[in-house]
Amino acid sequence: MTIIAGYLGAGKTTLINQILRNANGQRLAVLVNEFGALPIDADLIEAQDEDLIALAGGCVCCSYGDDLMLALSKMRTLDPKPDHILLETSGVALPGKIAASVGLFGNDIQMQGIVVLADAECLPDHLADSYLADTIIRQLAAADLTVLTKTDLATADQRQNSRDFICQHAPRATLLENGSEHLHEVLLQDTAVIPPIQHNNDPHRIALTTRTVIPSEPVDAQDFAQSLADQNTVVRAKGHLIAKPDNTMLTLQVVGKRYKLTKADATTTPGIVIIERHDSA
Repeated sequence: MTIIAGYLGAGKTTLINQILRNANGQRLAVLVNEFGALPIDADLIEAQDEDLIALAGGCVCCSYGDDLMLALSKMRTLDPKPDHILLETSGVALPGKIAASVGLFGNDIQMQGIVVLADAECLPDHLADSYLADTIIRQLAAADLTVLTKTDLATADQRQNSRDFICQHAPRATLLENGSEHLHEVLLQDTAVIPPIQHNNDPHRIALTTRTVIPSEPVDAQDFAQSLADQNTVVRAKGHLIAKPDNTMLTLQVVGKRYKLTKADATTTPGIVIIERHDSA
């Protein structure tokens, strides 16, 4: 599961529609508080039945309202089950609390990370309101990955103030700018090369590229994972490796500064896909 959060108008709906359009065979389940809060592109919808919408490519959208646990239980009954669950929070929700609730659900669902979007044009004004500022600060504090959106609509001062604020309140998270149109590739890792993110009238540019690492021999899994998480350029990493000392096959996931290692099938092919950013002025 990936939690997608951010204050009202930050671009969550745009991102989710983009993910659904680029699922490339992955079975995705999108959980939202109410369908009305997520206007899915009409041409993606194949059928609708009560609180479940069938989407193109084997994806589904489920409304969970006030009962997230019930919605997650419903995911267990789907056949085939989804490969990845995207949980879109409301604009005022605290993603850290939601992640903690999902953790109580058991081992059926692995938390991949929390992505928090922030609107570069509106963020400085939102921060002038103490109530809104408190909510946004709490959202950013839980982030593994932050995305500064709508930078083409913001002034240079608004962009810089927003960057400074995000770095202050989400210091362990990786920051991407104007990246919602390409973020689906970071989350789903279904492409070999991610094209550069284009910034309109913005001198700061970020290119995302991928590379695959296949360790030639068993590695210390903790050290290997930590070394990736410590690199400021690594946005995302996912794959399998053979770990010392007993040659166990493990699945590695890195999101921002966090990593997770879990046991994998011994017949799995080793290899780690690493997505990195390259900043230039």
